[in-house]
Amino acid sequence: MNDMTPVKASSPKDWETDQEVRWCPGCGDYAILKAVQRTMPELGSTPENTVFISGIGCSSRFPYYMETYGFHTIHGRAPAIATGVKLANPDLDVWIITGDGDALSIGGNHTMHLLRRNLDCQIMLFNNEIYGLTKGQYSPTSRVGTTSPSTPYGSVDRPATPCAFALGAGARFVARGFDVSKNLPEVLKAAHAHRGAAFIEIFQNCIVYNKDVFEDFAAPKGAEDRQLWLRNGEPMLFAKGEKGIALDADALTLKVVDVVDGDWQSAGVIVHDVTNRSVAHMLVEMRFGEFPMALGVLYDDPRPTFNDAVIAQNESASAGKTADLGKLLAKGQTWTVEEGHPET
Repeated sequence: MNDMTPVKASSPKDWETDQEVRWCPGCGDYAILKAVQRTMPELGSTPENTVFISGIGCSSRFPYYMETYGFHTIHGRAPAIATGVKLANPDLDVWIITGDGDALSIGGNHTMHLLRRNLDCQIMLFNNEIYGLTKGQYSPTSRVGTTSPSTPYGSVDRPATPCAFALGAGARFVARGFDVSKNLPEVLKAAHAHRGAAFIEIFQNCIVYNKDVFEDFAAPKGAEDRQLWLRNGEPMLFAKGEKGIALDADALTLKVVDVVDGDWQSAGVIVHDVTNRSVAHMLVEMRFGEFPMALGVLYDDPRPTFNDAVIAQNESASAGKTADLGKLLAKGQTWTVEEGHPET
Protein backbone atom coordinates (compact mmCIF):
# COMPACT_ATOMS: atom_id res chain seq x y z
CA MET A 1 0.00 0.00 0.00
CA ASN A 2 1.86 3.08 -1.22
CA ASP A 3 -1.00 5.54 -1.47
CA MET A 4 -2.26 6.00 2.10
CA THR A 5 -4.54 8.97 1.31
CA PRO A 6 -7.96 8.41 2.92
CA VAL A 7 -10.59 7.76 0.27
CA LYS A 8 -13.52 9.10 2.27
CA ALA A 9 -14.58 9.94 5.79
CA SER A 10 -15.72 6.90 7.76
CA SER A 11 -18.52 6.28 10.25
CA PRO A 12 -18.61 3.93 13.27
CA LYS A 13 -20.46 1.36 11.14
CA ASP A 14 -17.50 1.21 8.76
CA TRP A 15 -15.40 -0.21 11.60
CA GLU A 16 -17.79 -3.04 12.52
CA THR A 17 -17.35 -6.53 11.09
CA ASP A 18 -20.00 -9.16 10.38
CA GLN A 19 -18.54 -11.39 13.12
CA GLU A 20 -20.63 -12.24 16.16
CA VAL A 21 -19.08 -10.47 19.15
CA ARG A 22 -18.36 -13.25 21.63
CA TRP A 23 -17.52 -12.11 25.12
CA CYS A 24 -19.39 -12.95 28.29
CA PRO A 25 -22.59 -10.89 28.70
CA GLY A 26 -21.70 -7.79 30.69
CA CYS A 27 -17.96 -7.95 29.90
CA GLY A 28 -16.25 -4.57 29.86
CA ASP A 29 -14.70 -5.43 26.49
CA TYR A 30 -17.99 -4.57 24.78
CA ALA A 31 -17.82 -0.99 26.03
CA ILE A 32 -14.18 -0.63 24.97
CA LEU A 33 -14.96 -1.99 21.51
CA LYS A 34 -17.79 0.50 21.03
CA ALA A 35 -15.62 3.36 22.30
CA VAL A 36 -12.93 2.50 19.77
CA GLN A 37 -15.41 2.13 16.89
CA ARG A 38 -16.92 5.51 17.74
CA THR A 39 -13.52 7.16 18.07
CA MET A 40 -11.83 5.94 14.89
CA PRO A 41 -13.81 8.17 12.48
CA GLU A 42 -13.00 11.20 14.63
CA LEU A 43 -9.28 10.45 14.24
CA GLY A 44 -9.52 10.77 10.47
CA SER A 45 -8.42 7.15 10.16
CA THR A 46 -9.75 4.73 7.57
CA PRO A 47 -10.10 0.94 7.89
CA GLU A 48 -7.78 0.25 4.96
CA ASN A 49 -4.94 2.19 6.62
CA THR A 50 -5.34 0.61 10.07
CA VAL A 51 -4.22 -2.65 11.68
CA PHE A 52 -5.12 -4.14 15.06
CA ILE A 53 -2.69 -6.72 16.49
CA SER A 54 -3.38 -8.85 19.55
CA GLY A 55 -1.81 -11.67 21.54
CA ILE A 56 -3.81 -14.24 23.51
CA GLY A 57 -6.62 -13.65 25.98
CA CYS A 58 -10.19 -12.40 26.10
CA SER A 59 -9.12 -8.95 24.92
CA SER A 60 -7.24 -10.48 22.02
CA ARG A 61 -10.44 -11.32 20.14
CA PHE A 62 -10.62 -7.61 19.39
CA PRO A 63 -9.22 -7.72 15.81
CA TYR A 64 -12.08 -10.00 14.71
CA TYR A 65 -14.54 -7.22 15.49
CA MET A 66 -12.71 -4.34 13.79
CA GLU A 67 -13.17 -3.96 10.02
CA THR A 68 -9.46 -3.37 9.47
CA TYR A 69 -6.36 -5.40 8.86
CA GLY A 70 -5.66 -7.57 11.88
CA PHE A 71 -3.44 -10.23 13.39
CA HIS A 72 -4.44 -12.52 16.27
CA THR A 73 -0.94 -13.62 17.19
CA ILE A 74 0.59 -15.74 19.96
CA HIS A 75 0.81 -15.24 23.69
CA GLY A 76 2.73 -12.08 24.59
CA ARG A 77 4.21 -11.58 21.13
CA ALA A 78 1.93 -8.90 19.67
CA PRO A 79 4.68 -6.23 20.11
CA ALA A 80 7.08 -8.27 17.96
CA ILE A 81 4.52 -8.63 15.16
CA ALA A 82 3.58 -4.96 15.45
CA THR A 83 7.21 -3.93 15.11
CA GLY A 84 7.54 -5.92 11.88
CA VAL A 85 4.30 -4.48 10.51
CA LYS A 86 5.30 -0.89 11.25
CA LEU A 87 8.79 -1.27 9.77
CA ALA A 88 7.42 -2.96 6.65
CA ASN A 89 4.72 -0.33 6.13
CA PRO A 90 5.35 2.81 8.23
CA ASP A 91 2.19 4.50 6.93
CA LEU A 92 -0.09 2.01 8.66
CA ASP A 93 -1.80 3.07 11.87
CA VAL A 94 -0.84 0.27 14.28
CA TRP A 95 -2.86 -0.58 17.41
CA ILE A 96 -1.89 -3.32 19.88
CA ILE A 97 -4.59 -4.98 21.99
CA THR A 98 -3.38 -6.88 25.03
CA GLY A 99 -4.29 -7.85 28.58
CA ASP A 100 -2.61 -7.76 31.96
CA GLY A 101 -1.47 -11.40 31.64
CA ASP A 102 -0.56 -11.25 27.96
CA ALA A 103 1.44 -8.01 28.26
CA LEU A 104 2.98 -8.29 31.71
CA SER A 105 3.58 -12.00 32.24
CA ILE A 106 4.69 -14.02 29.22
CA GLY A 107 4.85 -10.81 27.16
CA GLY A 108 6.53 -8.56 29.72
CA ASN A 109 9.87 -8.65 27.93
CA HIS A 110 8.31 -7.78 24.58
CA THR A 111 6.21 -4.97 26.05
CA MET A 112 9.24 -3.48 27.79
CA HIS A 113 11.34 -3.35 24.65
CA LEU A 114 8.52 -1.97 22.51
CA LEU A 115 8.18 0.94 24.94
CA ARG A 116 11.95 1.39 25.27
CA ARG A 117 12.40 1.49 21.51
CA ASN A 118 9.44 3.86 21.11
CA LEU A 119 7.74 2.25 18.13
CA ASP A 120 5.03 4.51 16.72
CA CYS A 121 1.87 2.66 17.79
CA GLN A 122 -0.94 2.64 20.36
CA ILE A 123 -0.93 -0.06 23.07
CA MET A 124 -4.26 -0.69 24.78
CA LEU A 125 -3.79 -2.88 27.86
CA PHE A 126 -7.11 -4.22 29.18
CA ASN A 127 -6.53 -4.73 32.90
CA ASN A 128 -9.12 -6.90 34.66
CA GLU A 129 -6.65 -8.15 37.28
CA ILE A 130 -7.36 -11.80 36.43
CA TYR A 131 -6.84 -14.43 33.73
CA GLY A 132 -10.29 -14.61 32.17
CA LEU A 133 -9.75 -16.83 29.12
CA THR A 134 -8.14 -19.64 31.15
CA LYS A 135 -10.82 -19.56 33.84
CA GLY A 136 -9.84 -17.17 36.56
CA GLN A 137 -6.26 -17.73 37.67
CA TYR A 138 -4.55 -14.76 39.34
CA SER A 139 -2.58 -12.46 37.02
CA PRO A 140 0.44 -10.14 37.46
CA THR A 141 -1.94 -7.32 38.46
CA SER A 142 -4.17 -9.29 40.85
CA ARG A 143 -4.31 -7.81 44.33
CA VAL A 144 -2.82 -9.48 47.38
CA GLY A 145 -5.42 -11.87 48.78
CA THR A 146 -7.12 -12.57 45.43
CA THR A 147 -8.79 -15.98 45.64
CA SER A 148 -8.63 -17.95 42.41
CA PRO A 149 -8.23 -21.55 41.15
CA SER A 150 -4.45 -21.11 41.32
CA THR A 151 -4.49 -19.26 44.67
CA PRO A 152 -7.31 -20.88 46.70
CA TYR A 153 -5.95 -19.35 49.92
CA GLY A 154 -5.39 -15.93 48.38
CA SER A 155 -2.55 -14.56 46.28
CA VAL A 156 0.58 -13.49 48.17
CA ASP A 157 2.13 -11.86 45.09
CA ARG A 158 2.61 -8.11 45.09
CA PRO A 159 0.83 -6.84 41.97
CA ALA A 160 2.51 -5.02 39.11
CA THR A 161 1.31 -1.50 38.31
CA PRO A 162 1.05 -1.31 34.51
CA CYS A 163 1.59 2.45 34.23
CA ALA A 164 4.58 2.32 36.58
CA PHE A 165 5.98 -0.52 34.46
CA ALA A 166 5.49 1.57 31.32
CA LEU A 167 7.21 4.63 32.80
CA GLY A 168 10.06 2.47 34.07
CA ALA A 169 10.50 0.99 30.60
CA GLY A 170 10.89 4.46 29.12
CA ALA A 171 7.41 5.06 27.70
CA ARG A 172 6.87 8.62 26.50
CA PHE A 173 3.06 8.50 26.70
CA VAL A 174 1.16 6.91 29.57
CA ALA A 175 -2.59 7.18 30.20
CA ARG A 176 -5.40 5.50 32.10
CA GLY A 177 -9.10 5.03 31.57
CA PHE A 178 -11.81 2.49 32.29
CA ASP A 179 -14.20 0.55 30.12
CA VAL A 180 -17.50 2.44 30.59
CA SER A 181 -16.04 5.91 31.05
CA LYS A 182 -17.42 8.64 28.81
CA ASN A 183 -13.89 10.11 28.80
CA LEU A 184 -12.23 7.04 27.27
CA PRO A 185 -12.53 8.33 23.66
CA GLU A 186 -10.64 11.50 24.63
CA VAL A 187 -7.83 9.37 26.07
CA LEU A 188 -7.70 7.33 22.85
CA LYS A 189 -7.53 10.50 20.76
CA ALA A 190 -4.63 11.83 22.82
CA ALA A 191 -2.79 8.52 22.43
CA HIS A 192 -3.30 8.55 18.67
CA ALA A 193 -2.05 12.13 18.42
CA HIS A 194 1.19 11.15 20.19
CA ARG A 195 4.08 10.33 17.85
CA GLY A 196 5.65 7.20 19.37
CA ALA A 197 4.58 4.36 21.66
CA ALA A 198 1.39 5.41 23.45
CA PHE A 199 0.52 3.18 26.41
CA ILE A 200 -3.08 3.17 27.68
CA GLU A 201 -4.13 1.09 30.67
CA ILE A 202 -7.88 0.45 30.58
CA PHE A 203 -9.49 -0.95 33.71
CA GLN A 204 -11.94 -3.59 32.47
CA ASN A 205 -14.59 -5.43 34.44
CA CYS A 206 -14.49 -9.23 34.22
CA ILE A 207 -18.09 -10.06 35.01
CA VAL A 208 -17.39 -13.75 35.70
CA TYR A 209 -14.07 -14.09 37.52
CA ASN A 210 -13.39 -10.67 39.06
CA LYS A 211 -16.74 -8.88 39.10
CA ASP A 212 -16.83 -5.22 40.13
CA VAL A 213 -13.22 -5.18 41.33
CA PHE A 214 -13.00 -1.55 40.18
CA GLU A 215 -16.40 -0.53 41.52
CA ASP A 216 -14.75 1.43 44.34
CA PHE A 217 -13.77 4.15 41.87
CA ALA A 218 -15.63 3.32 38.64
CA ALA A 219 -19.19 3.27 40.03
CA PRO A 220 -21.12 6.33 38.78
CA LYS A 221 -22.47 7.32 42.19
CA GLY A 222 -19.93 9.47 43.98
CA ALA A 223 -17.39 9.11 41.18
CA GLU A 224 -16.36 12.76 41.46
CA ASP A 225 -14.96 12.03 44.94
CA ARG A 226 -12.90 9.04 43.81
CA GLN A 227 -11.68 10.00 40.33
CA LEU A 228 -9.03 12.55 39.41
CA TRP A 229 -9.31 13.27 35.70
CA LEU A 230 -6.09 14.92 34.58
CA ARG A 231 -6.03 17.59 31.89
CA ASN A 232 -2.90 19.34 30.75
CA GLY A 233 -2.63 22.91 32.03
CA GLU A 234 -5.49 22.51 34.50
CA PRO A 235 -5.31 22.20 38.32
CA MET A 236 -5.57 18.69 39.80
CA LEU A 237 -9.01 19.06 41.37
CA PHE A 238 -11.61 16.48 42.34
CA ALA A 239 -14.67 16.19 44.62
CA LYS A 240 -16.42 18.96 42.65
CA GLY A 241 -13.40 21.20 43.09
CA GLU A 242 -13.44 21.00 46.87
CA LYS A 243 -10.25 18.91 47.03
CA GLY A 244 -7.02 18.88 45.11
CA ILE A 245 -3.58 17.33 44.82
CA ALA A 246 -0.61 19.31 46.11
CA LEU A 247 3.10 18.64 46.54
CA ASP A 248 4.41 18.00 50.05
CA ALA A 249 7.74 19.77 49.60
CA ASP A 250 9.24 18.35 52.79
CA ALA A 251 8.50 14.71 51.99
CA LEU A 252 8.68 15.12 48.19
CA THR A 253 5.36 13.30 47.85
CA LEU A 254 1.82 14.22 46.87
CA LYS A 255 -0.92 15.03 49.34
CA VAL A 256 -4.65 15.77 49.30
CA VAL A 257 -5.62 19.30 50.29
CA ASP A 258 -8.95 21.06 50.88
CA VAL A 259 -9.90 23.87 48.52
CA VAL A 260 -11.88 26.69 50.10
CA ASP A 261 -14.13 28.92 47.96
CA GLY A 262 -12.45 27.70 44.78
CA ASP A 263 -9.09 29.19 45.75
CA TRP A 264 -6.95 26.26 44.59
CA GLN A 265 -3.84 28.45 44.22
CA SER A 266 -3.71 29.23 47.93
CA ALA A 267 -4.17 25.52 48.68
CA GLY A 268 -1.08 24.75 46.60
CA VAL A 269 -2.88 22.55 44.07
CA ILE A 270 -0.60 21.40 41.24
CA VAL A 271 -1.34 22.38 37.65
CA HIS A 272 -1.00 19.26 35.52
CA ASP A 273 1.98 19.29 33.18
CA VAL A 274 1.99 16.18 30.99
CA THR A 275 5.73 16.57 30.34
CA ASN A 276 6.64 16.27 34.05
CA ARG A 277 7.88 12.69 34.37
CA SER A 278 8.55 12.89 38.12
CA VAL A 279 4.98 13.93 38.93
CA ALA A 280 3.67 11.25 36.55
CA HIS A 281 5.50 8.61 38.60
CA MET A 282 3.94 9.98 41.79
CA LEU A 283 0.45 10.05 40.27
CA VAL A 284 0.77 6.41 39.24
CA GLU A 285 1.87 5.37 42.73
CA MET A 286 -0.92 7.20 44.62
CA ARG A 287 -2.62 4.74 47.00
CA PHE A 288 -6.30 4.58 46.17
CA GLY A 289 -8.50 5.34 49.15
CA GLU A 290 -6.07 7.80 50.63
CA PHE A 291 -6.02 9.39 47.15
CA PRO A 292 -8.42 9.37 44.21
CA MET A 293 -7.67 7.24 41.14
CA ALA A 294 -5.60 9.25 38.64
CA LEU A 295 -7.14 8.96 35.16
CA GLY A 296 -6.56 10.54 31.77
CA VAL A 297 -3.18 11.40 30.25
CA LEU A 298 -0.55 11.14 32.97
CA TYR A 299 2.52 11.69 30.78
CA ASP A 300 3.06 12.87 27.21
CA ASP A 301 6.54 13.91 26.09
CA PRO A 302 7.43 12.72 22.56
CA ARG A 303 10.87 11.78 21.32
CA PRO A 304 12.15 10.33 17.98
CA THR A 305 10.59 6.98 17.11
CA PHE A 306 12.25 3.63 16.52
CA ASN A 307 10.71 3.18 13.09
CA ASP A 308 11.91 6.60 11.90
CA ALA A 309 15.44 5.82 13.11
CA VAL A 310 15.52 2.42 11.37
CA ILE A 311 14.24 3.85 8.09
CA ALA A 312 16.72 6.75 8.21
CA GLN A 313 19.60 4.38 8.95
CA ASN A 314 18.64 2.08 6.06
CA GLU A 315 18.39 5.01 3.67
CA SER A 316 21.78 6.30 4.78
CA ALA A 317 23.41 2.89 4.43
CA SER A 318 22.04 2.41 0.91
CA ALA A 319 22.65 5.95 -0.36
CA GLY A 320 24.63 5.96 -3.59
CA LYS A 321 24.68 2.19 -3.82
CA THR A 322 23.14 -0.02 -6.48
CA ALA A 323 21.58 -3.29 -5.42
CA ASP A 324 23.38 -6.25 -7.04
CA LEU A 325 22.28 -9.63 -5.67
CA GLY A 326 24.74 -11.58 -7.82
CA LYS A 327 27.67 -9.53 -6.56
CA LEU A 328 26.52 -9.98 -2.98
CA LEU A 329 26.26 -13.76 -3.33
CA ALA A 330 29.70 -13.95 -4.97
CA LYS A 331 31.37 -11.87 -2.27
CA GLY A 332 34.09 -13.64 -0.24
CA GLN A 333 34.99 -17.32 -0.67
CA THR A 334 33.10 -19.41 -3.21
CA TRP A 335 33.25 -23.06 -4.16
CA THR A 336 32.36 -24.89 -7.35
CA VAL A 337 31.20 -28.50 -7.01
CA GLU A 338 31.52 -30.48 -10.24
CA GLU A 339 29.84 -33.79 -11.02
CA GLY A 340 32.24 -36.70 -10.99
CA HIS A 341 34.91 -34.99 -8.91
CA PRO A 342 36.98 -37.67 -7.06
CA GLU A 343 36.29 -36.11 -3.69
CA THR A 344 32.52 -35.95 -4.13
